[in-house]
Amino acid sequence: MKLAFSTLGVPGMPVADVVRLAAGHGYQGVELRAHPEEPVHPGLSVPERASVVQEFEAGGVEILTVAGYVRAAAEGDDAPALDELAGLVDLAHDLGAQNVRVFPGGGGQDPATADATAARRLAAAAPHAADQGVRILLETHDSHRAGADVARVVGTVGHRQIGALWDIMHTWLAGEDPAASHAVLAPHLGYVQVKDIASAEDAAPLALGAGVLPLGACLDTLDPDSWVCWEYEKRWHPDAPELPGLLAAGRDHLLRLGARGQ
Repeated sequence: MKLAFSTLGVPGMPVADVVRLAAGHGYQGVELRAHPEEPVHPGLSVPERASVVQEFEAGGVEILTVAGYVRAAAEGDDAPALDELAGLVDLAHDLGAQNVRVFPGGGGQDPATADATAARRLAAAAPHAADQGVRILLETHDSHRAGADVARVVGTVGHRQIGALWDIMHTWLAGEDPAASHAVLAPHLGYVQVKDIASAEDAAPLALGAGVLPLGACLDTLDPDSWVCWEYEKRWHPDAPELPGLLAAGRDHLLRLGARGQ
């Protein structure tokens, strides 16, 4: 199992510190939150992008994903969403990242309409992603919380550069069994996001293993060389404990669960 964490857990942290944190706690990769309030975002110049790459290469840490906020199924014209997505794909390419994360964002619509919008936009973005060597992953989230929801869209697109990101909290909130989630997502799966929470009503982030999410059951479904990324939502819960102090125990917990499933 290859481990990463999301910079959502260390909001605003400088790139050099993120790299040191990952390398020092045994994480092979990082998921970079690509937002203007963060050090890494599509507005970076070419020299700034090169500097980010140098920091990660020097630390021996991989940039797994550029986590963007495009909502593939949202109402409105396609052009703004496609332009934003192209910028994220270009950023991922320049940084050497494997993936770009997008959300569904189709709430309030007829599900069939939301599916069609997301599939159309992702299909339109796929050729550029292929040219850049980047995979676009649709996360189990908001309007498409279950694995079956995301698999329905990604399967319709049917392009190797369009895949799925399994956020286990959302499939659990959807009432989907981990084995069922994996069964539908496996043909498209990029990697898995793990986290832990106290209950469906209290989503404040907890140390891994301290909450109710079925981490072991999810990890049991994965291949041994799968990427697993801890998305600790500190940005949305500023009173939560600081992530750096939890990383070592979180790594050990995930490795124990992964070993159990082998």
